[in-house]
Formats: sequence, structure tokens, C-alpha cells
Amino acid sequence: MLQDHPIYAYLPARDVERARRFYEQTLGFAPGTEQAGGVTYSFADGTAAFLYSTDNAGTSRASQAFWQVEDIEREVAELKARGVTFERYDMPDVETDGEIVTGGGARAAWFKDTEGNILAVIQAV
Repeated sequence: MLQDHPIYAYLPARDVERARRFYEQTLGFAPGTEQAGGVTYSFADGTAAFLYSTDNAGTSRASQAFWQVEDIEREVAELKARGVTFERYDMPDVETDGEIVTGGGARAAWFKDTEGNILAVIQAV
């Protein structure tokens, strides 16, 4: 059954080198295995994301991936200090405090990478 196995995120990129600079220099990710022109980044609890080349990068208007964090204020502040700009979305029934939105049992903040992919940090409440 699929739920018995890990799931990994794909991070599409039109320009893998530009995207790598964002993920490695701006976000501070350590690159892992390189294969098929892309690179894998490893995260907590055995999770990972694969950055790969495709002309379809940035075409989704939905989030590509999110990081479950314990202190969203700290993570947002650190990302802002690294030059990350956060997105703002009009959504009903949520409370907004700066870049952080609270609603539906979670606090969230969204940002885009250099390829137009929407990413988020989420904290359960």
C-alpha cells in the first residue's frame, strides 16, 4: 500500500542552475545526489525533494511543497533575513498578521522560488 512508503516532492525548474542558487545560497540547503540533470535535497524524518528541469516549472497556481515547522515566526524571520519575499493571498475566514495567515487549524506563509513554484511553511495550531 502506498501509505506504507515515503513520499517525495518534485521541484520543477526551467533553469536548474538558477534554482540551485536559490535553494542552496538563499535557503541554505545542502545538495545531495545529482542525477538526470537535477539534484536531491534531504530533509527531516527521511523526506526529500528532487529539483529537476522541465519547461512546465512555475505553471501550477497551487503550492508545490511545504515544510511543517514548530515556530513559524522564527522561520519567516530567518527566510526574510535571507532575502525571501512572501506572497499574500486573499482568502476568506482567515486572520492575517504580516506574512502569516491563521485559519483551518494551521498558520501558514507562502513564498515563491526563482522558477515561480509556490512553497510554504506551515505550523499546526
